[in-house]
Amino acid sequence: MNTQTFGKDEYCLYVLPELDEEFGKSQRLQNNFSWAEEEEYRLNRQHFPVISKKQTKEVDTAFGYIWNHIISVEKGPSPVDARYLAYAYVLGITVVTDDIKMLAVAETFGIKTLKSLDLMKLMVECDHIDMSKVREIVSYWRYWGDMPAGVEDFKAHYLQLFDEDPP
Repeated sequence: MNTQTFGKDEYCLYVLPELDEEFGKSQRLQNNFSWAEEEEYRLNRQHFPVISKKQTKEVDTAFGYIWNHIISVEKGPSPVDARYLAYAYVLGITVVTDDIKMLAVAETFGIKTLKSLDLMKLMVECDHIDMSKVREIVSYWRYWGDMPAGVEDFKAHYLQLFDEDPP
């Protein structure tokens, strides 16, 4: 994730500062995503979206509604997940997630989402990455037992997007 854009629409991926804070406090996240400690990824997490004071207030308000929904209806997503959804709601941007509960909350609030495979398909179509990179990432997920959205759903989704069986 970095501030490099890709595609004719100049797509760009960002992380929020709250993610970095959550990562720093969570041994589970550090163990599951040890690669995120590599310099390339630490540097990428130094670039955050810049929003106005008005938008910040709107994000905080949206966060309140989204978080209230999460704690009362759709238990599961973290406060950082809710913050991502609030940014997306206010800014009209897309959130990339494979978290089933986060996808459900996004649908409730009309927030656009992409799953990781959808993002990779978009990146392939924009010549930002090639199929060898997609296969490499999916192989890595499989090796670490970190397949998104259930193995069977994942296989069908991969086949639908890339017209081949996943590695």
